[in-house]
Amino acid sequence: MSIPLKRSQCVALILIPLLSALLLLTPAADLFTGKQQLSALLIMAGMVLFATGALPEFVTALVVLVLAMLLSLAPAEVVFSGLTSTACWLIFSGLVIGIAIAETGLALRISNRFTRYLDNSYARLITGIVLMGVVLGFVMPSSVGRVVLFIPIALAIARNCGFAEGSNGQHGVVLAAAFGCHLPTFAILPANIPNMIMIGSAESIHGWTPMFTEYLLLHFPVLGALKSVLLIMIILRLYPDTPRRALPMDSNGGFSLTESRLLVIMLATLGFWLTDSLHHISAAWIGLAAATLLLLPGVGMVSPKSFNEKVNISSILVVAGLLGIASLINYSQISQVVGERVLDWLPLEPGRDALNFFSLSLAAMLTGVVATLAGVPATLTPLAGQISQMTGFSLEAVLMTQVFGFSTILFTYQSVPLMMAMPLAGVPIAHAARLCLILALLTVVILLPLDYLWWQLLGWI
Repeated sequence: MSIPLKRSQCVALILIPLLSALLLLTPAADLFTGKQQLSALLIMAGMVLFATGALPEFVTALVVLVLAMLLSLAPAEVVFSGLTSTACWLIFSGLVIGIAIAETGLALRISNRFTRYLDNSYARLITGIVLMGVVLGFVMPSSVGRVVLFIPIALAIARNCGFAEGSNGQHGVVLAAAFGCHLPTFAILPANIPNMIMIGSAESIHGWTPMFTEYLLLHFPVLGALKSVLLIMIILRLYPDTPRRALPMDSNGGFSLTESRLLVIMLATLGFWLTDSLHHISAAWIGLAAATLLLLPGVGMVSPKSFNEKVNISSILVVAGLLGIASLINYSQISQVVGERVLDWLPLEPGRDALNFFSLSLAAMLTGVVATLAGVPATLTPLAGQISQMTGFSLEAVLMTQVFGFSTILFTYQSVPLMMAMPLAGVPIAHAARLCLILALLTVVILLPLDYLWWQLLGWI
């Protein structure tokens, strides 16, 4: 007796052969060597499987990792680099911290304070969570840290509002928290890693560094504020629900001893995260130190039983698979091959400001697909001087077009914070993948033209 295929599996069975044929039977095939073609085919198939959810996500991760090794596409240290990366240990740390925040009641105490102002309507709830995420972007420069702190609180808010696990409401709240504290904050200068890579490379290569207010004025009205509005509207449309006011636990009293101890550990962790430019200790090792404290008998707040039950190894495998894809892209030099031909493909010409702006912005967005978000400034910043001559744009304007690119995410594997947020919340990555694609499409159709008009109004082009 045959088992009927799910819709997602049917979509994957159509997309993978179709995209493979496009890669092998079009002029794009001439861009890659034999092994690069195999890598590109595996990467493409993996991205389709992650995006559609045709297989369980950890199975997709294992398929990608195993095939990369069986086909000898890269050494083991490249294929399995996700398991040794800081992102993997940040996931582990985040899971432990999230358990502690939930089990001590601290998440519930904090969420109670916010829920009473947000649970009057679902639209107000989603809007409030997105705005809280954006505000965190101004005060906490690490998007990874924002995700680790905010997701447990968002889950507690969802429970307070009566949303069951796996419901539309819970998914909507989690996506509002994850996307709200990440995507709009690309318009805030120090809030994300790609921003800082662009600043550092622009300063070292071209001798130019944007000011905080200059960067904020240029990008936040459209890529920050309007993108937040667009995000809220999409979530309300995709995940409609109605909050049901629950009877929250009394949180008016003082902090318990356990809550106070956890608060001290969290504040110390946050302090070390905020001052990483002074001590140069990776956020991953700071988080791991906090997680270790939380697991120590007599000191921590996470029991062995809770650890065994709630730390899901599949989430770590998913991240390892996604990071393995990113490492394979870099190792196979697919991003370099594409980057070297970007300028030849782009219709750049002085005096055609709109076409130049759209071309550079979309090129930066597509560069993020093959090089991940952090690879956008690394790939395009060295070319800024040449692009400036080809377009007639100022060097500064060319550099700033990258922001549209690395703030528009097509696939979840491009962004470590999004890859972290979904496993931490226990929400399938397929939901984030769908939201990424829809938000990216509407960003290109609606926000890109508005961004161009805003730049013209400010006199940047």
